[in-house]
Amino acid sequence: MPSFDVVSEINLHEVANAVDQANREVDTRFDFKGAKARFELSESAIMMTTETEFQLQQMLDILHAKLAKRGVDIAALKAEPPQIAGRQAKQTISLIQGIDTVLAKKIVKLIKDGKLKVQAAIQGDQVRVSGKKRDDLQDCIASLRAAQFEQPMQFTNFRD
Repeated sequence: MPSFDVVSEINLHEVANAVDQANREVDTRFDFKGAKARFELSESAIMMTTETEFQLQQMLDILHAKLAKRGVDIAALKAEPPQIAGRQAKQTISLIQGIDTVLAKKIVKLIKDGKLKVQAAIQGDQVRVSGKKRDDLQDCIASLRAAQFEQPMQFTNFRD
């Protein structure tokens, strides 16, 4: 029986490369001369540190440009509000990966409301869709792409 998985993943290697490039650009830019501006990548977040809130916004623009060049979807980022204390401003950018249960239920409901001859099942942080015909699955992918969700989705593991 043909099937595919709906997932939401980020290529963390590309994110690390984009953060390195953004750090190099901040080091060489004239408007950041003397400012201790840095990007730090952890497991599931990017921490931006600098002196002013205006520089944080500039750093966010640099980061978005570097990530877009590397093919990482910007919709998978969630910016927390900046924290300003004295001469230091910090902002955390969370990397959203996996499909949580609320979003998975929305996906399953959309598939069932589409009256397609496919079945959807939530499996951890992904949704498995299976059906008898390949055309039904392709129609399901098209309807999911047309729907606007708050995070990017990929369709993997397509089996015939």
